Amino acid sequence: MKIPSIILTLALLLAGPLTGWSQDYSGYYTDLPVAVKPVSPISFPERTASITAHGAVGDGITLCTAAIQQTIDSLAALGGGYVRIPAGVWLTGPIELKDNINLQLDRNAILYFSPDKELYIDPSPKASRVKACISAMRCSNIGISGSGIIDGNGAQWRPVKRGKVSDTEWKNFKKMGGTERQGGSLWYPWEMKSGYPDIASTPEKQEKMRNDLFRVNHCENILLTGVTFQNAPKFHVHPFNSRNIIIDGITVRCPWNAQNGDAIDLSDCHQALVVNSTVDAGDDGICLKSGDAKKGTDINGVKDILIQDNTVYHAHGGFVIGSEDICGMERVVVRGCRFSGTDTGLRFKSAIGRGGKTSDIYISGIVMADIVNEAVIFECTYADRPAGSKDSDVSAPLKIEKVPEFKDIHISDIICRGCSTGIAASGIEGLDCVHDIYISDSTISYTSKATDIDSATADIFLKDVRLVRIHK
Repeated sequence: MKIPSIILTLALLLAGPLTGWSQDYSGYYTDLPVAVKPVSPISFPERTASITAHGAVGDGITLCTAAIQQTIDSLAALGGGYVRIPAGVWLTGPIELKDNINLQLDRNAILYFSPDKELYIDPSPKASRVKACISAMRCSNIGISGSGIIDGNGAQWRPVKRGKVSDTEWKNFKKMGGTERQGGSLWYPWEMKSGYPDIASTPEKQEKMRNDLFRVNHCENILLTGVTFQNAPKFHVHPFNSRNIIIDGITVRCPWNAQNGDAIDLSDCHQALVVNSTVDAGDDGICLKSGDAKKGTDINGVKDILIQDNTVYHAHGGFVIGSEDICGMERVVVRGCRFSGTDTGLRFKSAIGRGGKTSDIYISGIVMADIVNEAVIFECTYADRPAGSKDSDVSAPLKIEKVPEFKDIHISDIICRGCSTGIAASGIEGLDCVHDIYISDSTISYTSKATDIDSATADIFLKDVRLVRIHK
């Protein structure tokens, strides 16, 4: 049904173009061990438009992609504001945010991404992956707020390793259709019983096309508050080459065995604040990455990051740097966080071809319990192994370039109850990869090894660190 223009105008102009309220985050930047450039407040015009004005129906059946995108585009044309997603289950394909748009989800709103993979095909000939569920490119002032849920329906995309699921779970995956590989040790969501077509010639090729739940590139002023991001096809929250990012009080969750299910990844970002958030994910928890320098931007490397008062349950690492840190990391503070049940606590990982330099990294006030492997680990021979790969598929780099250099890292006031190894570190023989690492005033209880430090390749300085063996 065509909505009369006068009704759309009234829906879009519920208030005038005054700027909306924004929270003052300056209090987080007190008593820092290094000067971190603070985030600037982010606000939006006080206009509100509901997606229902463009015909969206929250019945979980009606595809609402066009209605949601039309609401975003119409409001952006007026200068921006809040796109309201009310209570309901809103089935959608990929959507794109625009300047000055805040996607606002009511508490009982679920934005649910369609299992129809054809909806996500990127027509660009350069695209190697499908469109992100929510994306933005070269935008200023974008946000997602409220207390609803954004569900990426990732089981329709992710491969599953047999060894990571129970018999019951494995049977449930097979009930969906799909195909098994490697003698039944790997399942792909291929030829599914849902009837939606596949979009690649093989399940392995389709797996490489999956994309992130929220991925923005070359953006400034990004605000994420309150909402839950869950079940991404790949990574969940993933800003790239972006500046002035506030992530406050979000929840990120997916099954613990979700392949590549990273929670919060800041890739080549400057000026970011991550606070009061909760993670329970299938791969890295809160992670900093840096790839090769991009042309046309001054936002390369990771700089001026404050991460505070967050909780990480399952993840491969509670706080992680790497595996790519090519353009470097500097002025990063992580404090007052808790990790419970992560595979590792503080994880620093890279490799030749992926490495860069760190400086002014300060981590303090971290409490951990039930860490599966190491409380703190530095590794410089990390190899990325996608689902289905074998050790023989990982080739050594041809050149000694982009060498990792973890240095000027200060870790203090750490309490860990239960890990296999307290502190592990190894560099690369003949290269100065791990040095000037200071760990102090900490207590770590372990079950297997106090330390596993290769003194020939890693310089780790311990001061007032208690390492106590316990039996669990």
